[in-house]
Amino acid sequence: MQRRTFTIATAATLAAPMLRAQSLPKGPVRIIVGFAPGGGTDILARVIGQKLGEMWQTQVLVENKAGVSGTLAAEYVSRQPPDGNVLLMAHINSQAITPGLQKVNYDAAKDFSPIVLVGVTPNLLICNESQPAKTVKDLVELCRANPGRISFGSAGTGSAQHLALEMFMLAAKVKAIHVPYKGSGPMLTDLIGGTIQYSFDTMTAATPHVKSGKAIALAQTRLQRVPAYANVPTMAESGFPGFEATTWYGLAGPAKMPAAMVRRMNDDINKVMLMPDVVEKLAASGAQDGGGSAEKFGDFMHAEQIKWAKIIKDGGVKAEV
Repeated sequence: MQRRTFTIATAATLAAPMLRAQSLPKGPVRIIVGFAPGGGTDILARVIGQKLGEMWQTQVLVENKAGVSGTLAAEYVSRQPPDGNVLLMAHINSQAITPGLQKVNYDAAKDFSPIVLVGVTPNLLICNESQPAKTVKDLVELCRANPGRISFGSAGTGSAQHLALEMFMLAAKVKAIHVPYKGSGPMLTDLIGGTIQYSFDTMTAATPHVKSGKAIALAQTRLQRVPAYANVPTMAESGFPGFEATTWYGLAGPAKMPAAMVRRMNDDINKVMLMPDVVEKLAASGAQDGGGSAEKFGDFMHAEQIKWAKIIKDGGVKAEV
């Protein structure tokens, strides 16, 4: 009897690594990012991807497919086999905003397998060093004195940055020029160079430039200040109560991924996000409230889809033709 028990226990022990291996994709994994290199989505994808590659002992590559506010990448991933070899760095733009703004070639609610929420960040209202208005109050006055002449860059039409600008214009009753780019990276280059003046950019992408002094932070767009920017006021504190326009990131795959694979990936990414150096990088970018179950991320995305569809409708926001 003891021998039989030992044999069963040994077999179970030997089988455990095999079962774990079967819950991972075979071969290299690609994380598709819908924006240009250097933006917030790209930065966080590379942080997570590097750690997963080490943990899974396989190549985890980040591939940029920029365009149409991240929807080209989302469409691409939605059409891949559900084997886990191709994942999407899901973003508020492709999963919640743009589908409410224009027709896309996928169903944001049905064509993806949620895996995990990586983080929610404020946007930062930033400008370059040469701008005269370096507070929200002064910026409002500048826009009112120069209607339709002050430029704001974004990562694309229908992006989180774009809608934050739309919210600002509605709340402040001002008009400004929206200048869309294919991602935060090229937009920030032009902002620092003086081609454009302001942006509600992601904290992840803007932080290195703010720390270097090349960009100035006027305000942040969550209701509460994040620790990384304890000295920067919120838009709510700057005269716009209730103003909240966040950017969020997560990992998702094509619909119908095996449940065991989703659970394994979710567990591993949660472990990655607890690593001290990853915690430090997430905190530096203002990313909060990440982690948790795949179901939690799915519910979060659904709520965001409803929220932004209503804002787009109520604000009369239109996609550029």
